[in-house]
Amino acid sequence: MGPCVRVGRGHVYLPSPLFLLLPGRPFVLRHRRGPPRVSDKVTHRQTARLGSAIKLPCPVEADPPPLIRWTKDGRNIHRGWIRFRVLRMGLKIKEVEADDAGTFNCQATNGFGSVNVNYTLIIIASIKEAMRMPARPRFTQPEKMRRRVIACPVGSTVRLKCAAGGSPRPDIVWLKDDRPLTEREVGEGRQRKWTLSLKNVVPEHSGRYTCRVSNRAGEINATYKVEVIQRTSSKPVLTGTHPVNTTVDYGGTTSLQCKVRSDVKPVIQWLKRIESNEEGRYNSTIEVGDHKFVVLPLGEVWSRPDGSYLNKLLISRAKEDDAGMYVCLGANTMGYSFRSAFLTVLPGTKPPVSPLATSTSSLPWPVIIGIPAGIVFIFATVLLWFCQSRKHCPPPSSPAQQPLQSSHRSQSYRERDRACPAPSSSSSGADKDCLSSTNYEEYLAQQQQLLLSQAGPSVPPKIYPKLYTDIHTHTHSHVDGKVHQHQHIHFQC
Repeated sequence: MGPCVRVGRGHVYLPSPLFLLLPGRPFVLRHRRGPPRVSDKVTHRQTARLGSAIKLPCPVEADPPPLIRWTKDGRNIHRGWIRFRVLRMGLKIKEVEADDAGTFNCQATNGFGSVNVNYTLIIIASIKEAMRMPARPRFTQPEKMRRRVIACPVGSTVRLKCAAGGSPRPDIVWLKDDRPLTEREVGEGRQRKWTLSLKNVVPEHSGRYTCRVSNRAGEINATYKVEVIQRTSSKPVLTGTHPVNTTVDYGGTTSLQCKVRSDVKPVIQWLKRIESNEEGRYNSTIEVGDHKFVVLPLGEVWSRPDGSYLNKLLISRAKEDDAGMYVCLGANTMGYSFRSAFLTVLPGTKPPVSPLATSTSSLPWPVIIGIPAGIVFIFATVLLWFCQSRKHCPPPSSPAQQPLQSSHRSQSYRERDRACPAPSSSSSGADKDCLSSTNYEEYLAQQQQLLLSQAGPSVPPKIYPKLYTDIHTHTHSHVDGKVHQHQHIHFQC
């Protein structure tokens, strides 16, 4: 029975909701508390274009307000569905995919009962999309998924990545220990795109997390092992035999490895021991005991599937200075561990070089050219001085020959004066051409007769070379294969 309203002297009972009939439009007095009910017309068949967005309304009213829950094909839709968002008045789907087609149900519940609103969603694909061949899902960033064993302290954030692609675009579901994650387990973490983020982790977050990626063409999955540690209980431990003693050729390339096991990601540092004769080559060193070390640049630390960590020290173009002792140091908040190894660099094979060639090549080019040129210049100067000295030195002669020479010169001058005209001021070159106009054989016979008549029977005749020259010409002549120099009438040099 509805509420009682007094009209005049009586009481009238009206059904709920109560309408007061007054001139004009009806006036609602109050709603009756009860189960949820659909307040608007519903179109149960919905269509959406591939890649677009759609909103499915849930027009339900109730007093008290109901709780809303959405399902797709019987599966609950929660915050882990990254493209689905539950709103107060409906469900919004972004970037609609072909796999989104199906049956959606909105259930409204309060203390008086519940009501359901059902939809059938149909996805319309374009001709281009419809012609695309289906493709199995695949992980698009496998390099970000190599670290499958993750150890982290309490209160930190863990991000698990499973970026994937396919045709049609695949959907992703996260599971923990082979069961779907609940909203409480997602908790303070939110799934963004292809990454599951767990914030402020506690030991209860430890377990095996699996991402299941699927479309109508197939399914793939990947599993992470997460271990939440309350505190670091021990210092790092160097595992295996690394680093080990290594030998490399001069100019070659090698590496030293260091494997460290630690509850949390450690700091791995390489040191090189400095010998006593190398201290001046480094600006910054540290002392450990009686030895000094130089800290080498930090390298990248890789996590391994077994939970250990790996670091490599690369040495390229090795030279003699790279040889020595190297130390790998692994440290965390609880302490450190270290291990050393020696690197040996074999001497390079160089071709033998002679000392002379080495000394010559070490001199500058001006010196190499200047020294031989200077020697040649000095030798030429001495030779020229020697020739000039021989030229100006008179030939040796005996006292008996001096009258002969004098008479020979005077007779020669007379013979030349008869043969040649007197010199004139207008011609300075007449003397040079005089001898060439005289018959050579006649001139030689005259000279021999003159010598015989003046010397007498006791003096043997003097035989001179066949060619003489005027005092003004200074001619060099070749006689019998020898070079002679004459001035007027000379003895043979």
